Amino acid sequence: MSAADDGANRSLGQLVAQATTELSALVHDEIALAKAELRQDARRLGIGGGAIAAAGVLALFSLPVLSFAAAYGIHNLGLGLAWSFLITGGAYLLLAAVLGLLAVAKFKKIKKPEKSIASAKETAAVLGTVKPHPRPVADMSQADASVTRSTV
Repeated sequence: MSAADDGANRSLGQLVAQATTELSALVHDEIALAKAELRQDARRLGIGGGAIAAAGVLALFSLPVLSFAAAYGIHNLGLGLAWSFLITGGAYLLLAAVLGLLAVAKFKKIKKPEKSIASAKETAAVLGTVKPHPRPVADMSQADASVTRSTV
């Protein structure tokens, strides 16, 4: 039995059920593809976010204690106390800038899910060309008789 014979022997309900099942499977497959693509980008987003969080925590909690220790350490080498504090502050700003640049580099590698978008556009194009099966025109007098209208 050929595929054309199989389609000719099935009822309209069976054909609609098969089309619904296939469309549902297509949508599920596209969702799975989008999840797979986004999972890769989520890992990059996590690394970039972790770098920003690490930079913030480093600057917030350790900066005062380490700044005093470093400044007094430099001061013991013979520099003035003000210069010692400036050198220490500049070193922490440099470290924060390096971590910020690392985060920006990770964020730039995040891409949109191109395969999912292309697949969805292709599906929309195919579904846009599908024409509905023509229905026979019913007698309007019978249709009007069966419809009750509200007076409100």
